[in-house]
Amino acid sequence: MAGTVAARWQGESLAERYESSTATREPALVKWSIIAVSLTFFAVFLLLPLAAVFTEALRKGWDVYFAALAEPDALSAVRLTLLAAAIAVPLNLVFGVAAAWAIAKFQFRGKQLLITLIDLPFSVSPVIAGLIYVLIFGLQGWCGPWLQEHDIKVLFAVPGIVLATIFVTFPFVARELIPLMEAQGKEEEEAAIVLGASGWLTFWHVTLPNIKWGLIYGVILCNARAMGEFGAVSVVSGHIRGLTNTLPLHVEILYNEYQFAAAFAVASLLALLALLTLAVKTFVEWQASRHFED
Repeated sequence: MAGTVAARWQGESLAERYESSTATREPALVKWSIIAVSLTFFAVFLLLPLAAVFTEALRKGWDVYFAALAEPDALSAVRLTLLAAAIAVPLNLVFGVAAAWAIAKFQFRGKQLLITLIDLPFSVSPVIAGLIYVLIFGLQGWCGPWLQEHDIKVLFAVPGIVLATIFVTFPFVARELIPLMEAQGKEEEEAAIVLGASGWLTFWHVTLPNIKWGLIYGVILCNARAMGEFGAVSVVSGHIRGLTNTLPLHVEILYNEYQFAAAFAVASLLALLALLTLAVKTFVEWQASRHFED
């Protein structure tokens, strides 16, 4: 009797599994149509513009290409872009880890407000963010007269560019870590503390190894956005050639001056940065999947 019931249950479960698998099975025409639309969209809106950038950059030959990249203004734009990213990314790394740890591990008043503030740069236009800094640090702004009196330059200088870059990029690390740390819970940290580990040892040997792949992923996205930011930086930079132009701003200036070969040559650096970011992102995801499988 028991064997009959078990066999019947197994038969029903097999039938249910078959029905569930066939319920989501689409005709071949539908499947290939969806794939074709996806590949067409990918080719037209991603591959074609990318190919156009490198084609236009190399249209006049390698000599013109390298001459555009070796121009003093272009080198200055590269240095300023790297400087802004080198300052913004570590600061956002520290903030992201601290904010994610506080949100995922503790209950406190204002928690939802903190989460909302973290998401604020996603909902505010970068141009509006730049205008906010103009309102605060401009000559007619709240702090402008005091800054001018003490000969401190924020707008149209490196500090303003760094501040704008930090604002538009600070959600990336935190937003990658918050769901990850919430899913992991806090049992391992509590066990480490019960066994006598200090807070720093607990973070270094328990928390950090568990979040390292999400942390690296967030840093990659943060760095890519920092180097490619245009709107907020454009407002606060003043477009001073050779001094406050980052790579995206330098591309705009060259294009507006009808120096198309030079503009596309500099733009190719940003395209190479995007490809490098994509390669590193893919590698990190692959390593993370291997880590979770093990």
